[in-house]
Amino acid sequence: MRGGRFTSRRRLKRGGGSPGLYVHISKMEILQEAYRMAKRNNGAPGIDGVTFEAIEEAGLEAFLKQIQCELVLGTYYPMRNRKKEIPKEGGKVRVLGIPSIRDRIVQGALKLILEPIFEADFQDGSYGYRPNRQAHAAVNRVATAVVQNKTRIIDIDLKAYFDNVRHHILLKKVAERVNDDKVMRLLKLILKASGKRGVPQGGVVSPLLANIYLNEVDKMLERTKEATRKGKYVHLEYARFADDLVILVDGFRKWDGLVGVYQRLLQELEELGVQVNREKSRLVDLTRDDTFSFLGFDFRRIRTRRGKWGVHITPRMKARTALLRKLKEVFRGYNSQPVDRVVFLINPILRGWVNYFRIGHSSRCFGYVKDWVEKKTRRHLMRARKLRGFGWTRWSRVWLYETLGLYDDYRVRYYGT
Repeated sequence: MRGGRFTSRRRLKRGGGSPGLYVHISKMEILQEAYRMAKRNNGAPGIDGVTFEAIEEAGLEAFLKQIQCELVLGTYYPMRNRKKEIPKEGGKVRVLGIPSIRDRIVQGALKLILEPIFEADFQDGSYGYRPNRQAHAAVNRVATAVVQNKTRIIDIDLKAYFDNVRHHILLKKVAERVNDDKVMRLLKLILKASGKRGVPQGGVVSPLLANIYLNEVDKMLERTKEATRKGKYVHLEYARFADDLVILVDGFRKWDGLVGVYQRLLQELEELGVQVNREKSRLVDLTRDDTFSFLGFDFRRIRTRRGKWGVHITPRMKARTALLRKLKEVFRGYNSQPVDRVVFLINPILRGWVNYFRIGHSSRCFGYVKDWVEKKTRRHLMRARKLRGFGWTRWSRVWLYETLGLYDDYRVRYYGT
């Protein structure tokens, strides 16, 4: 008995939430906010086929009250996730686990309560799916490190990370900060619904759990970084966005030993049961004109016009190819449809892709994409009239972009340091 009470007190003293967290998860205002979050993401229905429209037509208040009642009485059990395969390169697929809307609301409520507790413990180099943190900031962190002569890059590729999270290790990490048996039971039910191992890509609470799982790895890298500090300058930097991790080491020979952080990292990951893809993970030397990739961008060290060393950041060819493939599917699928229908469908795709990649040195890539889209649109217009060619004299660029409304904002906006 005494040991149990001591453990509880120790958890609370270390910053864990107070007993009674579970009652907040089942509050109506929390469930309502979780529903708004789920609806904003506008995801597909889960295995039960229930849509947002069907829920609101039948009565949202009654739907949320039913969830609240099940949570309060302890009779809530999540459904199995609906599996959806997303094609990848080389014929591979990424399997998404899509929870039902009901389960997304519960996961959202759990996230709203747990996230502030763990956010205070997350490290500065972790960017993935955290409040007020963007992928562009992670890219900027890496670019700044390259400019500061961190030219030896440890490019890490984690093998099927989300699929290999060990539930017992994850639950132990959560229990270090959360002293509420009902919360732990709810989390265990959510994890079991996705299988014996892993967290589902597509689950609302999965990104938070993934960050909790790798937080000790971040802490190890942070300690190594601080050990090299001289005033404001450090000789090692890192950035992680979910399972995308890059470590940058100073190019001076004095810091050759820091490359050994890779072995310590492997040990940390091995303890977590996380495998490193040895074929894709590599050591890059930017002084030899090598390149590395992070978050969809290619990084290369170049001389600036002033003769100083800078960094060249461009969208990966793989990212551009994936975009054009997606757009091509729309053009093919709506070949017999009016052009304004096609433009309505491709504009959001272009807007989202360009908004993500409009930093660094993306102008040439954007020019290629803009030219490709314009030609495909012209061909669509000509085929509708059973004519060949691109109709250069029939339709001016002004007409395509101002009258037809084809997306045209391809300007690069630099994310400053």
